[in-house]
Amino acid sequence: MRKKIINSENKQEIIPDPKWLDIDNIALVEVTSEDQAFPIECALLPGKVSLWRASERGKQMIRLIFDNPQSIKEIRLKFEELKVERTQEYVLRCFQDGGQSYQEIVRQQWNFSPDGSTCEIEEYEVDLPAVTILELSINPDISDRNVFASLNELRLA
Repeated sequence: MRKKIINSENKQEIIPDPKWLDIDNIALVEVTSEDQAFPIECALLPGKVSLWRASERGKQMIRLIFDNPQSIKEIRLKFEELKVERTQEYVLRCFQDGGQSYQEIVRQQWNFSPDGSTCEIEEYEVDLPAVTILELSINPDISDRNVFASLNELRLA
C-alpha cells in the first residue's frame, strides 16, 4: 500500500471527477424548498458528504437551467432512506427548446424499507444533444404521507 502522512497545512483540495459536468459553473439551480442544514449544493457538487432535503413535506422539484445548451450522455441519481418505509416516485425530464416542450426521460418508483432496501442508485445512458433545462420532480411518498423529499446525488456527464 502506498501511503503518505501529511500535516493539516498540506491538505490538498478534492479534485472533481472530470467525467461529470461542473453544474456550479454552468447552470442556475431552482428548488421548491430546501432545509438550511441540507442545501441543494450537497447533492449537486462533488466532494460534499451530505444531501439535499426539502424544508417542506410532499412533492418537490429541482430544476437546472443551463447557461448554454448542454449535451448530456449520462445521468446518475442516488437516494437514501434509512428510517421510513415508503414508496417514492420521481420523474426526470428535459427541455431542449428553452422550456417550450419537454421530453420525459424516466419515471421511476422505488420502495424504501429500513429493514431492507435503503439506497437507490440509478444510472441512465441518454443521448440529449442540447438540453436547456433539466427537471427532477420528486414525490417522496405516493401514499401521500407527510414525508420530506431528499436527494443524495445528481450527476450529469
